[in-house]
Amino acid sequence: MSSSDVSVVLVHGAWADGSSWSKVIRPLAADGAAVSAAALPLTSLQDDVAALDRALQRVPGPVVLAGHAYGGAVIAATCSNRVKALVYVAALAPDEGETVADVFYRFEPHPQAPKLAPDSHGLIYLPNAAFDTAFAPNATAAERAVLAAVQRPISPACINAAVPRPLWKDRPAWFLVAEQDRMIVADNQRFMAERMRARMRSHAVDHTPMVTDPPVVLNVLHEAIAAVRAGNLA
Repeated sequence: MSSSDVSVVLVHGAWADGSSWSKVIRPLAADGAAVSAAALPLTSLQDDVAALDRALQRVPGPVVLAGHAYGGAVIAATCSNRVKALVYVAALAPDEGETVADVFYRFEPHPQAPKLAPDSHGLIYLPNAAFDTAFAPNATAAERAVLAAVQRPISPACINAAVPRPLWKDRPAWFLVAEQDRMIVADNQRFMAERMRARMRSHAVDHTPMVTDPPVVLNVLHEAIAAVRAGNLA
């Protein structure tokens, strides 16, 4: 399927950068898509949305916008009318007036979820051991080493700000539920997907399927791209 008339913008979550999407970017680009990964500063929700808006200005045509984890809150806060579809990958989807923390802590955490707290600089890092036990347990040791090495801390200002009316109320959304997720439990993801009335796809993948099972993520993205190209956005 050629998708040269649709741009795909990918948004990373906390403790990550755009390289987390590399296994998805390569096949999309080979397929002819104009694909890019927005770089978030992770300094505040407002800063992150502004960074996404700048990234959207640099791509042509209608856009399929995908977010992983915390990135789900960011993609829903853009006001770009060129965004035609949203894709949530093991993502967080707060409703209007909620915070990321509200939805992240809504359900009992997985027993192997890491304990998170700001450091002496007020930033939240993921403990290196958590990349093995919770963030990407299905990845190879080499992949986990890279994820840990490139991790970027997140500020509490990202997760404690109430969100505006989310874009998923006005755009079609797809939601990939990660059944083996130890960071955001699957029941929490299903709750958010059902509340959004998203097209839910559930698979036995961990928190980072774009690293550990990219074909699953690509299948959902291709569904959204095809719907945008066909105008099937009801």
